[in-house]
Amino acid sequence: MFYYGFDSTYFLLVLPAILFSFIAQWKVQGTFQKYQRQPLVRPMTGAQVAECMLRVFGITDVRVEQVSGKLTDHFSPKEKVIRLSESVYHSNSIAAAGVAAHECGHAMQYHCGYGPIRLRNAIIPVSQLGSSLSIPMILMGFIFNFEFLVTAGILFFGLAVLFQLITLPVEFNASRRAVETLVSAGVMSDVEMRGARKVLSAAAMTYVAALAVSLAQFLRLIILFGGRRRD
Repeated sequence: MFYYGFDSTYFLLVLPAILFSFIAQWKVQGTFQKYQRQPLVRPMTGAQVAECMLRVFGITDVRVEQVSGKLTDHFSPKEKVIRLSESVYHSNSIAAAGVAAHECGHAMQYHCGYGPIRLRNAIIPVSQLGSSLSIPMILMGFIFNFEFLVTAGILFFGLAVLFQLITLPVEFNASRRAVETLVSAGVMSDVEMRGARKVLSAAAMTYVAALAVSLAQFLRLIILFGGRRRD
């Protein structure tokens, strides 16, 4: 798999996953921009949609505020705040409503004690540590021929893969909650809901792509390390 500097595992595993990730990012950007230009029939901004959703959910201890950046929207459970990017917070559009509702879906997950999101946030520090230490440990293991360091590095990288794996059901569940509540609250018409679903589906694919990249890199490390041990 690895001869004279040519690493076939990169071209067979990692490169296709990276290309898939680029396509997913391009898709979400294009879909968001398309439906960002389509206003809601009801004159509600993304912030107003989020506040409406929270009321429908019966959540009274979460606030909504603006954050800088593009598509930087997120829910902070520790601070109990939904942060919406400027293009969502002030926008009266199908895309903004879909994104705002999705973040409210995360708030609802915490409100009702949804297990996977609590598990995901519990392992964030460990996965971040594993992601930052894994490659240096593997490189040091190769350089100094310390197999235990290589093994530990691969296992640490596996923590980042685990985080991505747990993220998938969390994100899909948040989108499902968002769609159901947008319908029940009467925020959108059926036609508008089709656009919101496309925005949320495109965003979900970026998480699938992130998992694919992590898995491909994880498998590549295992293959390369296995080949080294056989040598």
